[in-house]
Amino acid sequence: MLAVGAVVGLGGGTAAADPPGIPSAATARTELAALRVARDGSMDGYSRDLFPHWSTVQGSCNTRETVLRRDGDDVEVGSTCAPTSGSWHSPYDGGTWTRASDVDIDHMVPLAVAWRTGARSWTTAKREAFANDLSSPQLWAVTDDVNQSKGDKTPDAWKPSLRSHWCEYARAYTRVKYRYELTVHSAEQAALSGMLATC
Repeated sequence: MLAVGAVVGLGGGTAAADPPGIPSAATARTELAALRVARDGSMDGYSRDLFPHWSTVQGSCNTRETVLRRDGDDVEVGSTCAPTSGSWHSPYDGGTWTRASDVDIDHMVPLAVAWRTGARSWTTAKREAFANDLSSPQLWAVTDDVNQSKGDKTPDAWKPSLRSHWCEYARAYTRVKYRYELTVHSAEQAALSGMLATC
C-alpha cells in the first residue's frame, strides 16, 4: 500500500471538504516569488504510466475513491468502495453531479506539466506519490469534461470558468509547485500573480 498522506473522509455520510493544505493568499504570493522561473523542459519520454495512479489507500479504496468521498456530500459506497450515491459540486464551473461517473479527479498541477518542469528527473516512487497526494491541494473532484478541457494546460492557457474560484485555484496550484520544487515559466507566473490579485 502506498503512503499517500492522511486518509480523509473515509466515513460514510460525510459533508464535502476542501482539499488540504491550501495556503493563504499572502503565503501563496511568497511561495510564487520563490519559484524558479525557467522555460519548460522537453516532453520526450513522457507517459502517464510513469506517474502510477490511482493507488490503494486503505482496504479496497484507491485514491480516486478517497477523493470522491472527501469532496462529495452524503457519499455512500458499496463493498468495493465505489460510490453508490452522493453529490459532487465542481468548484471550477459550479456544476453539481449525482453520478460519480460525471466526476473526474483533477491533478491541480497536471502530470505532463510536472514532467516538463522537474518531475522528469524524479524516481517512479516520487512520481507516484505526486499523482496520489492526498496531503496537499493536488487532487480535486471536478466535472469530467471541464477536467478534459484543462488537459495539461498551465494557468496562462486555462483558468476555471468561475472567476470566483481563481483565487483558490492559484493558491492551490502555487502550493503544489512550491511543495515539489517545480519550475514555472514566465507566462505561467504572470497568470498566477494575476489570479492571486483577485483574492
